[in-house]
Amino acid sequence: MVKVIGVRFRTAGKIYFFDPLKFAIKKGDNVIVETARGIEFGTVVGAPKEVEDDKVIQPLKPVLRIATEKDKEQEAANKIKEKEAFKICLEKIKKHKLEMKLIDAEYTFDNNKVLFYFTADGRIDFRELVKDLAAVFKTRIELRQIGVRDETKILGGIGICGRPLCCHTHLSEFVPVSIKMAKEQNLSLNPTKISGVCGRLMCCLKHEEETYEELNRKLPDVGDFVTTDDGLKGEVQSVNVLRQIVKVIVEVNDEKEIHDYRADQLKFKRKHNKNNKVDVSDAELKELEKLEKQEGKSKLNDN
Repeated sequence: MVKVIGVRFRTAGKIYFFDPLKFAIKKGDNVIVETARGIEFGTVVGAPKEVEDDKVIQPLKPVLRIATEKDKEQEAANKIKEKEAFKICLEKIKKHKLEMKLIDAEYTFDNNKVLFYFTADGRIDFRELVKDLAAVFKTRIELRQIGVRDETKILGGIGICGRPLCCHTHLSEFVPVSIKMAKEQNLSLNPTKISGVCGRLMCCLKHEEETYEELNRKLPDVGDFVTTDDGLKGEVQSVNVLRQIVKVIVEVNDEKEIHDYRADQLKFKRKHNKNNKVDVSDAELKELEKLEKQEGKSKLNDN
């Protein structure tokens, strides 16, 4: 076992482990640590705890110090400089007529490097741009191409639920999302309704996947024939997954009626391989398949 703290360097960014040494560090503190990018200013999001050795990437780097007021002032000054760097880089991009969209500018804490994040449809030859930027900032320049999901994670926004985007607020890393998850949750398979601001499948499809899978296991499919606990037989018309209620078309006195039953009131043959056919148009199916292929292609290395 090894004692660690969890540190984050940007909003909803990946959490990295560091050795707290003998510092009295608590959650919410700012710390100065050494990373692969150099000296960095981070926020403690995980209080000191012991974890298994195999969960830590060795060598585990130590915390250099708890951030002082001077450190906090420098970090605030860096944020101001980043805005200016962003404007300058935009001007240089226009000057070189490059087909790229600048997303963010970031200084390392020690000002040893300036990173510029951008999106583009293809590969960009930005060698001349880097030379121009290096001449202006007199430090190391790094241009990093990111994907549309990473762009949205950095910029933030409001989802169709009316809340701030998951990726910008609490989702440290992107998780694999599939069309099957939307189907399992009885959501519309219209690509425009299950896509997020970034144009990819919504990350929140993953949140309730396990719950819906468990609930669906207890229910028959629409069209299945079931036997009810009151001795009737009928065909399933619809199911309410969350309430675990099934509407069954039964025959009573030679007349067909629709009765509601709880899932535990029915007997039916459970299918090992459920029908996963997607009932959408060919155009929508192609768009759904395209969305699924795009999942997970780009990831932003926070640090």
